[in-house]
Amino acid sequence: MEHLAERLAAIPGVVAVTLGGSRATGTAVEGSDWDFGLYYRGGLDPADITALGWPGRVFAPGEWGSIVNGGAWLTVDGAKVDLIYRDLDEVLRWTAAAGDGRFEIRREVGYVAGIATYILAGELALGRVLAGDLPRPAFPPRLRKTAPGAWFRLAAGALSFAGVYAGRQDRVACLANLCQAVLASGQGRMAAAGQWVLNEKRLTERAGLDAIQDRLAQPGPGLDVLVSDVRDRLGLDDPVWTVRPTG
Repeated sequence: MEHLAERLAAIPGVVAVTLGGSRATGTAVEGSDWDFGLYYRGGLDPADITALGWPGRVFAPGEWGSIVNGGAWLTVDGAKVDLIYRDLDEVLRWTAAAGDGRFEIRREVGYVAGIATYILAGELALGRVLAGDLPRPAFPPRLRKTAPGAWFRLAAGALSFAGVYAGRQDRVACLANLCQAVLASGQGRMAAAGQWVLNEKRLTERAGLDAIQDRLAQPGPGLDVLVSDVRDRLGLDDPVWTVRPTG
């Protein structure tokens, strides 16, 4: 790992390298990937990564989206290695915003409830710095006040529309909205507790929503009953979504 970090740190534009994901948090299982964050300034040329000679697929910065950015899927000495690009100036901008309690929730592949821009601050907090120097922010007190309400409102809206789709017997759309409601509620609970969430893996478990997950595992034929059960268990109370939308 140290040898790999040295080679990654030598890539032009890279100012810091981190170990992230389950390898950094100690939750890795057999076969878990190795996730390395490449923090850069002034641009990053994917050709410089390809030139390292490891087999795999290399993407350009921005190709994965504005927050996830880009990266590479490589195989190094038989191990799966993921590189994740992070524009340090952009990271610091959203980290400062999070400190003021400001953030956005955006659509992103792999995130059912959406991705919060403060995830970039969370990566700084939880990642293991292997090269360079990076800040390690604590969960901001202001964010603990602003984030839960935003997530709970999103959850309440999804739950409301789940009821609409239940009435139409649209099983896929109903279940999709219920899952979004549960995961958004989980995000809200974790934010209220001042806990960073980098992805939705085991989020229901971390947020104490295991019972709802068990209920969704066996939804049964009655969608209206399912929506009612999930609503009772989430206990959401949002003035915007007290009336179920129609249409």
